[in-house]
Amino acid sequence: METSLKTGRRLSLLAAALTASFATQAWGSELPSLGEDSSPWQVDLTYENHTVKREHTGLAKFRNTMQAEFDKRAGNGWGIHGILRGSWDGVYRMNSKEYGNDAGGAITSQSTVNGSQVTVPWGVGAPPAPPFNNPLGGILQFPATYPNNPNQGLRVLGDRWHGTDGGVGFAVPVRPCDVDSRGCRDFGGYGNKTLSELEMPEFNDRLDFIRELYAKKSFSLGDGKELFVKIGKQQVVWGRTDLFRVLDVINPVDFSRNNIYDELSDIRIPMWIAQAEYRMGASDWMQDRNFQLVWNFDKFRPNNLGQCGTPNVILDAGCFFRGMANLWDNGGTVANFANIAPGTLLATNFGPGQIGLKDVHLPEWSLSNTQLGAKYEGVTMNGLSFSLNALTYRSQLPSLHGGKRATNSFTGQYQNAWPYLISFDMHFPRVNLVGGSMDFQLPAVGAAVRMEAAYTQGEEFANTMREELYSKNDVFRAVVGVDRPTFIPFISETSATLISAQLFYQHIFNHEWKQEKFGPVGMPDWENNFIGTLLIKGFLRNGTVSPQIIFAHDFRAQASAVAPQVEWNYTNDLKITIGANYKIADGRDHWKFDDCRACNPFAPFTAPNGDPNPNASYSRGFGGMEPLGRFRAGPIGAAFKENDIFLRVNYKF
Repeated sequence: METSLKTGRRLSLLAAALTASFATQAWGSELPSLGEDSSPWQVDLTYENHTVKREHTGLAKFRNTMQAEFDKRAGNGWGIHGILRGSWDGVYRMNSKEYGNDAGGAITSQSTVNGSQVTVPWGVGAPPAPPFNNPLGGILQFPATYPNNPNQGLRVLGDRWHGTDGGVGFAVPVRPCDVDSRGCRDFGGYGNKTLSELEMPEFNDRLDFIRELYAKKSFSLGDGKELFVKIGKQQVVWGRTDLFRVLDVINPVDFSRNNIYDELSDIRIPMWIAQAEYRMGASDWMQDRNFQLVWNFDKFRPNNLGQCGTPNVILDAGCFFRGMANLWDNGGTVANFANIAPGTLLATNFGPGQIGLKDVHLPEWSLSNTQLGAKYEGVTMNGLSFSLNALTYRSQLPSLHGGKRATNSFTGQYQNAWPYLISFDMHFPRVNLVGGSMDFQLPAVGAAVRMEAAYTQGEEFANTMREELYSKNDVFRAVVGVDRPTFIPFISETSATLISAQLFYQHIFNHEWKQEKFGPVGMPDWENNFIGTLLIKGFLRNGTVSPQIIFAHDFRAQASAVAPQVEWNYTNDLKITIGANYKIADGRDHWKFDDCRACNPFAPFTAPNGDPNPNASYSRGFGGMEPLGRFRAGPIGAAFKENDIFLRVNYKF
């Protein structure tokens, strides 16, 4: 009954928002004038249907979106701008066996016996051991059953993109959280959503249906100078690149909408922000100069990585988080864990509070948790545009801190923290960024060049060489983009074809990695990595038909994506787009990394058989795809089984 009421309330909100949008369009002149020198309301209303069919899973999106964009010149020189957006995705009801109330099912586990993988029933792990005194402290016992974790509505972690193949794996609940609450946590705006909240993601406590709502005004300061202010819910765009971000990190991003393949303007999460820009105008050696201050005073919000059980879960990270939370809360079987003999790794049962994800530390609102940025930008006399940027903010990606306390199986009390223990809390560290950008023309070759670079301090990365299983590292990122309109006769003899290439680079300072007896340990993220993109976009029939193709390649992950599409502007108001997204990967063995199953807080059950020092806690390098292979595969490699075709229809009223 409660779920029905919530669904009804959200449907009412959606209807109200859309009705208001139509009313604004029809009767804008009857709305408040907001001042004697104000203008009529200017309103644009659009409807979009985005339907996606995915290989192996069928329907992966049936999203219907209504959006109203409005502008108003108010009194005393103020202007008001807003965008309202509401959507409903029918995939959760139309394909409920994959993404809705009927998703998942019963699963099995895997053990490795004499070097060969065998399937065992889920919940049947290594023979339950009697209570034992762990050398690192505490009494533990591996359970035989999980009364709060039935074998239903589950999938095996990672089965969206890889097999277990001798690595670790465990159960992940995949149904909406009002149907199955196991492993549900608020990871920062996702991870605990009900069916209706997944269907209509904009209608939530953060009022995401308000895409933008701000007031702006320019104040003349004399001598050609002015102060421009903009206050409200908005996007602040610092970047000059597509797909991947370097400087453009003020707003978090909703990757659950369509992974990395939607326009950033559609997937940035607007925040309540105050901007002030001092426009200084020209000088003796500059055509233009501006200095901007940005204060993001909204409550902290990370990137939305997608809730497990939904179509778009970037890096499959949301499934890892939910599965680990379920392990902590309810216990479960972990595949190929207990190393009892050479070539033999048995599925192992863990009780609640022994391994998993315990707490999520989302920063509460406080002045110290707000985010502040400054940017100086200018245009030189020879036409070079540049900016210098600085920002202090909270990381929009989570960091997992390991070595947390485990539970005494008999008393229920927490033991002391154990080094290398694979139980975690989630944190969002403070990050400081400095960087800059540059745009210039190359007339000799008819091309424009875009460049960005950023240096950050405070980011945290998984690291199995550290007792706490993470480290804090400085990072340098850069991108170079070249855009050139080129006449290609076989595409069009009358219109130029746009060719745009980008190369992204990332370097992690003080990167830690070494080879242990059974494999590499340390940081799974590559010390140096390059990602290249290429866009070829043509314009036919006076620009009404626009075919394009995008190539993206992650060099270290050895993963590629190809995305062709054709956009047809049938009329000024109706646009139809047909396209696909296909991934290619050749790095599955290349992605495997230390999983810390032999880090050994549960001595002597996890030390390799015959280990000369079985009670010592450190990683021996046993590895597989989970959990750290996802960082080596990257967003393209971790989605290489998600090949889509889509149809998008957009109508402007």
